[in-house]
Amino acid sequence: MENASERMEKFTKQHLDLPYCQDVSILGQPVQGDGFTVPNAFCIQPMEGCDGTAIGAPGELTTARYEGFAAGGAGMLWMEAVAVVNEGRANPRQLHICPQTADEFKRLRERIDEVAHQNGHASPKVIMQLTHSGRFSNYSGNLDPVCAWRHASLDGRYAKQSQTPPVSDEVLRALPEKFYQGAKLAKACGYDGVDVKACHLYLFSELLSCYDRPGPYGGSFDNRTRLLMEAVEAARAADPGILACRLNIYDAMPMGFGVKTDGSLDMDLTEPMALQKKLADAGVRLIDVTMGTPYFNPHINRPYNSGGYTPPETQETGVHRLLSGARAMVQNDSRTTIVGTGFTNLAAAAAPVAAGCVRDGWVHLAGIGRLAFACPSFPQDAIAGQIKQNRLCLCCGKCTELMRAGSTAGCPVRNPVYAAIYRRDVMKK
Repeated sequence: MENASERMEKFTKQHLDLPYCQDVSILGQPVQGDGFTVPNAFCIQPMEGCDGTAIGAPGELTTARYEGFAAGGAGMLWMEAVAVVNEGRANPRQLHICPQTADEFKRLRERIDEVAHQNGHASPKVIMQLTHSGRFSNYSGNLDPVCAWRHASLDGRYAKQSQTPPVSDEVLRALPEKFYQGAKLAKACGYDGVDVKACHLYLFSELLSCYDRPGPYGGSFDNRTRLLMEAVEAARAADPGILACRLNIYDAMPMGFGVKTDGSLDMDLTEPMALQKKLADAGVRLIDVTMGTPYFNPHINRPYNSGGYTPPETQETGVHRLLSGARAMVQNDSRTTIVGTGFTNLAAAAAPVAAGCVRDGWVHLAGIGRLAFACPSFPQDAIAGQIKQNRLCLCCGKCTELMRAGSTAGCPVRNPVYAAIYRRDVMKK
């Protein structure tokens, strides 16, 4: 594995400049948001484990993962997708917040604090990500799409989606109430805030680019953002604490959100920046910036060393795009605390680049995704200057292979529990 200097040399050769700071102490300092304080600058990104119970409560592996994250000392845990309706679950074991699962979510939140304190850390801020999976809904295990509208790129890849009639206005109008109920339960369970998810072409994200959909949820910018804003307002009414949004600012497909409407893939952040301001006006004070979708162009949101296809660009280009997009949002509206994405691929350079990005105002919080699967202790290791290269993420895609096999996701390279699961569910098929 490359050392930090070798990794950064690849960026230099491609004329892709990233901030870099050998003194990473800034990552251990509190980050002040509007109305909340995060104990340090590390945020564990939302990553689905596909290991809930049949009704959507956290399972044993779910709890074990979050215990590991809590022991690792990150200042914020941005919880994986939690569906607000059963039919909006992305897989039969996706988490689902409802009265029947609330007690288990409460126990998980309490356990996170217990483990953090046992390991000498302050209580992290824990955000529950509320979602509807839209065209990627799969609660039965046989794909149950709820499509916002026809989508040329995605319909061409998933036949069942192309054959499913778009969801009605009536069904969409009923969803904000579900987000209110989810936010209310999250608060009662002790979570510090909720994310109204609008990324990766799940329902609210897909609606952002429904230029041709007729009626109140398509066409104009106000119409395409209508359901997201209604859900945000509904969640805000539940007084959930921190109001957040994980937001796609660039879909990286023709006629996508954050893409020029000339049929190209050129980025255009005019509408994402307008939406950021609209969200801030509605009380959203925390945005986790992301791009693309793992179902169509995963190299966009998680640049990899190996995967299902050879990307049309270098990994360094993808990392630089993710972090530059976060910087644009930081500069666009000072009311919003911004979580940046893309650090995992930097490997040994992740901590000094994260420190440079925080120091230079590219991000407020450094989001750690697949890297936390591989090394849950990375935040405390980085702050202490004790990073071990043999525990870093290889960006090999094996965690995704587990998900695609209908199994539970984790790192089979670094974690023996998931190594055994990988042998059972992937290698034997």
